[in-house]
Amino acid sequence: MAGEIKKAAVLGSGVMGMAIAGHLAGCGLDVLMLDIVPFDNMLSESEKKRKDTDPSVRNKLGNQSLKAALKWKPPASALFSKKIVDRITIGNFDDDFEKIADCDWIIEVVVERLDIKKQVLANVDKYRNPDSIVSTNTSGLSIVKMSEDCSDSLKKHFMGTHFFNPVRFMKLLEIVPHPLCDPGLSGFMAEFCSERLGKGVIWGKDTPNFVANRIGVHGMMCTMRLMQDMDMRIDEVDAIAGKPMGRPKTASFKTADLVGLDTLVHVADTIVENCPDDEARDVVAPPEMLKKLVEKGALGNKTRAGFYKRGPNKERLVLDWKTMEYVPVQKFEYESVAAAMKAKSDPAKQIKTLVEGDDKAASFAWKMVSESLVYSANRVPEIADMVIEVDNGMKWGFNFKLGPFETWDALGLEYVVERLEKEGRPVPVAVKTMLEKGNKSFYKQEGNKKYQYDIANHKYVEIPGDERVIMLPELGKEKKVAHNDGGTIWDIGDGCACLEFHTKMNAVDNDTIEMQNKLVELLEQGKFEAGIVSNHAENFSVGANIFMILMAINNNQVDEVEKLVNDFQQANMRMKYCKRPIVTAPVGMALGGGCEMTMHGQKVVGAAETYIGLVEVGVGVIPAGGGCKELAVRMTEGLPDGAQVPLLSVYKVAFENIATAKVGMGFIEGQELGYLRKTDIMVPNKDHVMKRAKEVALGMAAAGFEPGRPRNDIPAAGESAKAAFMIAVDGMKNSGWATEYDQFIATKLAHVITGGTRYEGQLISEQELLDLEREAFMSLLGEEKTKERIQYMLLNNKPLRN
Repeated sequence: MAGEIKKAAVLGSGVMGMAIAGHLAGCGLDVLMLDIVPFDNMLSESEKKRKDTDPSVRNKLGNQSLKAALKWKPPASALFSKKIVDRITIGNFDDDFEKIADCDWIIEVVVERLDIKKQVLANVDKYRNPDSIVSTNTSGLSIVKMSEDCSDSLKKHFMGTHFFNPVRFMKLLEIVPHPLCDPGLSGFMAEFCSERLGKGVIWGKDTPNFVANRIGVHGMMCTMRLMQDMDMRIDEVDAIAGKPMGRPKTASFKTADLVGLDTLVHVADTIVENCPDDEARDVVAPPEMLKKLVEKGALGNKTRAGFYKRGPNKERLVLDWKTMEYVPVQKFEYESVAAAMKAKSDPAKQIKTLVEGDDKAASFAWKMVSESLVYSANRVPEIADMVIEVDNGMKWGFNFKLGPFETWDALGLEYVVERLEKEGRPVPVAVKTMLEKGNKSFYKQEGNKKYQYDIANHKYVEIPGDERVIMLPELGKEKKVAHNDGGTIWDIGDGCACLEFHTKMNAVDNDTIEMQNKLVELLEQGKFEAGIVSNHAENFSVGANIFMILMAINNNQVDEVEKLVNDFQQANMRMKYCKRPIVTAPVGMALGGGCEMTMHGQKVVGAAETYIGLVEVGVGVIPAGGGCKELAVRMTEGLPDGAQVPLLSVYKVAFENIATAKVGMGFIEGQELGYLRKTDIMVPNKDHVMKRAKEVALGMAAAGFEPGRPRNDIPAAGESAKAAFMIAVDGMKNSGWATEYDQFIATKLAHVITGGTRYEGQLISEQELLDLEREAFMSLLGEEKTKERIQYMLLNNKPLRN
């Protein structure tokens, strides 16, 4: 193995095969995707006649999957961009299998049947390059049995690489090496999948369903049985087992519908059939209500009916498990749930608050959680050597805020054990042994080092740090350089500073603007060589604090609002032209003002899942922090001096982006829309963004950074382009795609984006564009319909079309 993967073969083009192929292509790999030649019952009469000679027929399954993937939308989308399909080559097993010899990594993703997987691996053994890595995406079949007929060469290069669906968005990847697999090779794959594919890797053992599904499916089946034992409703359970418990809003039964009830039964049956010593086999066995749903084809979201479905009037219905009929969804209120939601900012406090309540919801939550805690403690070291693998598996694969062993610590081992014993329930031997030895938690921290408890060897072992990750809170108070209510500037080492925002949703306000200016000051004073703007929040920044702006307008504080807008414009310009480099490093949503701040970084290093756009029209205004100006700059940069280019076509993209509030659904789409430059850097793993941004910023400084000067040579699109834009908007209004007020906003936008009253090609400066932005923004802010839009957005979290 040369230590590099450039090309991969994906064997199987079903939902998972296509999703894996799409993700690999999006992360820069060339992909060969193969599937079977379709059987006759999959073909039309015309196709049957051409089956032996026509590649389009022989490659039908792969072509269909690729075509379908182009229509998928987040959160199901497998593709960072439709353009990346150019990296995917379609073929079939009969005609193209030998092409896998050119691939560095071969991934088997065929149907979950051991006999079929063995057949595919036999062919892989025949045609593969001896140095290639071979893996299977099985969700729980035996790695050893699957490859037992293969050569030792393949076994030394073989492992399970279990991606979770949807592949692009789910962080978890379970790696399960074959016993003969070269440890250096599996280590390389863990590094590669983390760095290049953005995955959170855990190590599992070759046991049925590996790690996350073993624990997760037990929890889901246990929840169903507890619901029946306590005579509760499905929607009642989901009202407890979701956000109040620090878990996704899909809770238990909505998650089951999302996964697919047939898949859930298959995974549960795998445990029952292959784990004879599992003490919870009877709990894991699918209950009758679940089997009945599968028998009648109610498989969840994919059949539009499962535990939930929509009624004839789109009303939400839920299954009454006693009658197997659907009834209207109800709302449930419990004091323990309300108390837990108040503590949601602290997951440990939240779960403790919930289970220590004294109502029915608290009783259910305790039984549900404690069953999972006991089961998890009994599975180590059976399914994984270390408890952190289980915790990360549940956090990254099921989106729990806390894994089971972190939950043990949150509740307190002594508390859980005492309560279990009081109820006459068994306590895991491993936990009893821990307490007897005086160890009262699965995790502990000493200084800057973190430790986890090694259950098998009865001792604490250090958790290795990841040099690719910077965690600001772990730097210590002494590394805080400046601070206010809106942000903190940290010394992150090597002469680099990091500006972190911490307003609600990282919204832009006076405090964040003050910290932008402070960062520039520190850099220009020579206190640091470079700076980055980044944070650990779910979203980089969702824009301006519109509530604050609305209150100011309602209190006739117009001048204060205009000053805020001007201050934000100038802070962004100071960042852009700071004499030392500033790199913006977004993760998650960078919308409105967050997008504008991102665009004013001298370089952007962002996560693959960066959702970026200028969405201000949704609240009745246009971008005024430099967003219009920056798109004008980006659309025209690179045009040769004196070139006679039709500027209408150049500015059309900028106008459409803003007028329709287009959002790049990922970093690559952000580049395609012009919010990000082609030279900006995408980082697949969001945990690595901050460190990579630091490296880039310091690299720019070391290379001899020169920011340039504010531009005064931007060619305006002119009055003719403005007229063309308004004709297009008028057509949208007449066809019902835009309201009269949308048209009014678009008129203001067209005036700004085309350069005011200038003619085509007449030069305009950045500052003049900023002045036009600010003037249009303030005029729109005084409109009653804009105030209505802002109020509606605040109340409903979605735009109003008025």
